[in-house]
Amino acid sequence: MNAPVANEDLIHSIDDGIARITFNRPQARNALTFAMYEQMASICDGINADRSIKALIITGAGDKAFASGTDISQFRAFKTAQDSLDYEARIDRVLGTLEQCRVPVIAAIAGACTGGGAGIAACCDIRIGTAATRIGFPIARTLGNCLSMSNISRLVSLIGPARTKDLIFKARLVEAPEALALGLLNEIVPDVETLQRRADETAKLVASHAPITLEVTKEAVRRIRRTLSRDEGEDLILKAYMSEDFREGMDAFLNKRAPNFKGK
Repeated sequence: MNAPVANEDLIHSIDDGIARITFNRPQARNALTFAMYEQMASICDGINADRSIKALIITGAGDKAFASGTDISQFRAFKTAQDSLDYEARIDRVLGTLEQCRVPVIAAIAGACTGGGAGIAACCDIRIGTAATRIGFPIARTLGNCLSMSNISRLVSLIGPARTKDLIFKARLVEAPEALALGLLNEIVPDVETLQRRADETAKLVASHAPITLEVTKEAVRRIRRTLSRDEGEDLILKAYMSEDFREGMDAFLNKRAPNFKGK
């Protein structure tokens, strides 16, 4: 087993051809910093270059959250329209790199999986949750921003346009049984201990199969799905991130109060 490599916030290890990424900020519900996003993309690039790796497991430390999305404090630096475009371009690039990782990617989801965390899970090939798993994109009642165009494309492909709108419009977190029925989860296990064991078992199973078969099937499925281009969605990103509502939502979130959205 390779010794775990960590920047403290993200732990990466490889054991017998199975790579693992653990989001390691349980005190912040495993919210991702920009550095964590970039490290995840770098690990995926490394896996693509290392044919000895056969599968990747992504999980979060603790039992409260898989990942709760981007650390909201990092949005305080946003001053211009270009900042919002650059952020969404970063998310599209990083999650695109994850989605195009050549090996099967398994998300082991304990607790809440929200916002950018749910976007990461949607990029994974197999999603396993516990009875306590909840998945959603509650931005309509929290920040007042929008999903990246690639994330919307993935979600529509995964659960359909009507269910995508229902999920985002109602800003609700889907409980595990409904997530399984919708296709947001592939499997539910009772608890976190069983979750990690089942993720390992699944990774070993797919790692034993013909890697080229898995790789070309994964890429074929990705190519079938149409992804909105950056040009097609740039006006929508600017409308959300340059709004007064986004500023209000961010301030309310950081100060732990209810937002007062005005549609401006």
